[in-house]
Amino acid sequence: MAWRMLRRKDFHTGLVNLASRVDHGEAKNFSSGTIGKLAGFVLNDTRTPIVKGVYMLAWSRKREEVAGLKAPKKEKRVKRETRTQPPVEAPYVAPKQKIAIKSSPDKTVDIFDGMTLLDLSKRTGASIGALQDILTDLGEKVESEFDAISIDLAELVAMELGVNIRRMHTGEGTLEPRPAVVTVMGHVDHGKTSLLDSLRQTSVAAKEAGGITQHIGAFVVEMPSGASITFLDTPGHAAFSAMRARGAAVTDIVVLVVAADDGVMPQTLEAMSHAKAANVPIVVAVNKCDKSGADPERVRIQLGSEGLLLEDMGGDVQVVEISAVTKLGLDKLEEALLLQAEIMDLKARIDGPAQAFVVEARVDRGRGPLATAIVKAGTLVSGQHIVVGAEWGRIRSLRDTAGKITESAKPAMPVEIEGLRGLPMAGDDVVVVDSEERARMLSQGRKKKQEKDRLRKIDEDMTEEAEIGEETPERVEMPIIVKADVQGSVQAVTDALRSLNSPQVFVNIVHVGVGPISQHDIDLAQACRAYIVGFNIRTPSAITLAATQANIKILLHKVIYHLLEEMGQEIVDKAPGTPETQVSGEAEVLNIFELKGRSKSKGPDIKIAGCRITDGHLSKTGMMRLLRSGDVVFEGPCTSLKREKQDAETVDKGNDCGLVIQDCNDFQVGDIVQCLEQVIRKPKFISTQSGAVRIEC
Repeated sequence: MAWRMLRRKDFHTGLVNLASRVDHGEAKNFSSGTIGKLAGFVLNDTRTPIVKGVYMLAWSRKREEVAGLKAPKKEKRVKRETRTQPPVEAPYVAPKQKIAIKSSPDKTVDIFDGMTLLDLSKRTGASIGALQDILTDLGEKVESEFDAISIDLAELVAMELGVNIRRMHTGEGTLEPRPAVVTVMGHVDHGKTSLLDSLRQTSVAAKEAGGITQHIGAFVVEMPSGASITFLDTPGHAAFSAMRARGAAVTDIVVLVVAADDGVMPQTLEAMSHAKAANVPIVVAVNKCDKSGADPERVRIQLGSEGLLLEDMGGDVQVVEISAVTKLGLDKLEEALLLQAEIMDLKARIDGPAQAFVVEARVDRGRGPLATAIVKAGTLVSGQHIVVGAEWGRIRSLRDTAGKITESAKPAMPVEIEGLRGLPMAGDDVVVVDSEERARMLSQGRKKKQEKDRLRKIDEDMTEEAEIGEETPERVEMPIIVKADVQGSVQAVTDALRSLNSPQVFVNIVHVGVGPISQHDIDLAQACRAYIVGFNIRTPSAITLAATQANIKILLHKVIYHLLEEMGQEIVDKAPGTPETQVSGEAEVLNIFELKGRSKSKGPDIKIAGCRITDGHLSKTGMMRLLRSGDVVFEGPCTSLKREKQDAETVDKGNDCGLVIQDCNDFQVGDIVQCLEQVIRKPKFISTQSGAVRIEC
């Protein structure tokens, strides 16, 4: 029909009719061919644009019907109401509170096995809910606040809270007598190792480098009476203070060795302070009484003046005069130790998990990390899972001091533990856990806390340096890599090298390790231009060759005295020094010469001072200071210095010279001329008799 309307030339009426029928849903009565013809006709037509628009509307709606889609209905427009009143306030619903873990690095809490969640909450200051959430994250579910948890779980929770812990071990169990742990202390070269050699009929001192003990040695000595005593031999050098402190922490009795011909020395006093701090009884052994210059009575007076209450003076400290070489008085020393042990009534728990402390650690090429530990309580059994400091492992084997494999270790027995995954620090405690998973969790938690503490300390140091950075001059950095035979020596050497820090040179320990120097150490030293310090180790020839080719300096020593002396000289050489002005020479003015009538090209008239050098030398490059009756008259650079009419750079003592000072025409006979030169003053390396070293700028 629409097509007929268009053919009758009623074009406008036909389109309107078409659009109307489309609006009423009758577009389905038209065929696609009809709509297509209309499209071709209208689009080519040049009539009113409105007509085209009406037709295109009909075409689009027809296409939607053909495709089977319904056109969306228009929604009625709703007029937005204008609000004249404020909205009703909804009640505030607080979000679920998260655990706010505030680290307390200075806080230390005591934990023990079987403590309740309420006890842990009171000690740490955290809420019960926070502790339960942490335990849930660790895979443990504790419903009641009165439920007991293990000491390992308590440590994991405390580490998540950022507090330090102290493990309190239970004393329950069968108590049996145990041998005494005796630590031998004293000044360097006073005969400590020789005394142990005489007690056990061996010769360890002859094998030590320079006759000086370099690290802790643990031995079990069988006395002639049949009793056994565990001895710890500690170094006497000043650098090994931390080792002596560890020895005092795990010991029952301290034998203070004092040489009768040398008397009380600095390390003697330090050993006394370590023993008093650990609340350990002291037995004094006055050694070298067989020497001609021995004076035991002087030693007694010195010890008494230092506050040590000896038996001869009404106190309780036993004094025994001995000679380690001739074995004089060793039986009396044994009686004194056994008497002291009997008075203390030493007993320990035999059954249950072991409690032990590491006194030394090293790396063996074939056996891996090894830790020498002394059992304090319980029994350490081969095959147990343990956590030592931040390292963990399963005990593969236990060896006694003779190197024989043993299945278990009882209290006061030193053993060498094999099977750790990493090298622990000397002084770490040994914790026995139930499973490998718990050991791994404890190890990871401790490592994470150590890293947090390390970063916090670095942040504090950087803050302090920033505060005083403007006042202190810029220092030269001296990177050092430290390798040693055992962990204790690594710590001692590192502490000793750090004590050589000065305002001009910063000793930066970039890496430490146990074992021989490796190719990795060479690569690291080459990257940061570091020195490599090896203590009591051997270096393969291939590594030495690689270090020579890379121009890396390796310092190998077996005696810490020599190591610190060489490193001190290296630090002095590397120090930039302090520029200062000093008087290099003096001269007396004997005569004055005047040059007049010079041409303008040569400059004005000048005065020449005829001088004789009375001290040092005069240099043309130095500043000249003119003194008259002790007062400074003039100061300026030297423009001419001649000797026998020849230009000279320097004139030494006893010679005559002619001197011209720039812009100075006020010479008088009898004046003193000083030559000032800029020099670089290097720091000095100072070593005291007690073994302490320092750099003095």
